[in-house]
Amino acid sequence: MVQPAPLPRRTVLLAELGLLYAAAIWGSTFFIVKWAVGVVDPLALVAWRFAIAAVLMALWLACTRRPLFRDFRPGLVLGLILGLLYVAQTVGLVYTRASNSGFITGLFIVFVPLCAFLMYRRTPRLNHLLAVLVALAGLWLLTGGVQGINIGDWITLASAVTYALHVLLAGEYMKRGADPVALNFQQILVTALFGLVMLGAFQRPLAVGSSAAWWVIVFLAVFPTVSAFVIQLYAQKVVDPARTSLIFTMEPVFAAAFAFTLGGEGVVPLRVLGGALIVAAMLVSEVEWVGRRARWARPAGYGGQAEEQRE
Repeated sequence: MVQPAPLPRRTVLLAELGLLYAAAIWGSTFFIVKWAVGVVDPLALVAWRFAIAAVLMALWLACTRRPLFRDFRPGLVLGLILGLLYVAQTVGLVYTRASNSGFITGLFIVFVPLCAFLMYRRTPRLNHLLAVLVALAGLWLLTGGVQGINIGDWITLASAVTYALHVLLAGEYMKRGADPVALNFQQILVTALFGLVMLGAFQRPLAVGSSAAWWVIVFLAVFPTVSAFVIQLYAQKVVDPARTSLIFTMEPVFAAAFAFTLGGEGVVPLRVLGGALIVAAMLVSEVEWVGRRARWARPAGYGGQAEEQRE
């Protein structure tokens, strides 16, 4: 069999820079959302952000003449999970720091193999168990121990578990041949509707009281929810999954950098060390040992899911 010619280094580099851009944009959202939930109800923020993103995605699909609702069940399931994820993450930011939210959310990489064991009986490797221990140590330092963990940290931790569940199910659907673009539109639409239903259930206000808040919502819809996804979609046709996971471990680093600089959070050495341990746990979780050599592993549950997922 003739092997395909290797891609030009410039093409691969541009794709990797695109993924780094996506990680940076997603990292920036934590301190931005932290500000936004001070002036907009968290549920309204989720509903508006994803409603605008759904309209933009629908226009894109219409221009490319792709069907919007073919095989809608996977989009419905993923959208409900994504809705839980973003409602939990956004509400959590009302009570916790943006840097905490970024690092704790990044723990989803550690939770993926654990959820895979519970759902599919896929035995975790030794590095996964080690990653859990390192992550717990990092979480302890980041929050100040059991007494220092607030309700926002717990809610954000729940969102990280939900994120891991989303990754696993998305991988399964992609293995079955789902259209990643249509699937992403469907889950974004369902997430917007989920936010609206939650607003009604808890009788929360939908109004956005300032032009600055509207600009933030539009930014969240256009850049991290649509543009970063589009770039990720095409970049991952070039970059292998293991390297993609490595690049995405930079997201909580960017989240902390934005929070400490533009977000005005104070730099506490122990919290920085805790965040560093969480990033280390993410890296440990992605390494597998073959003989005496380490190599980057394919993410547990990966089935092309990264092509459709993310904010």
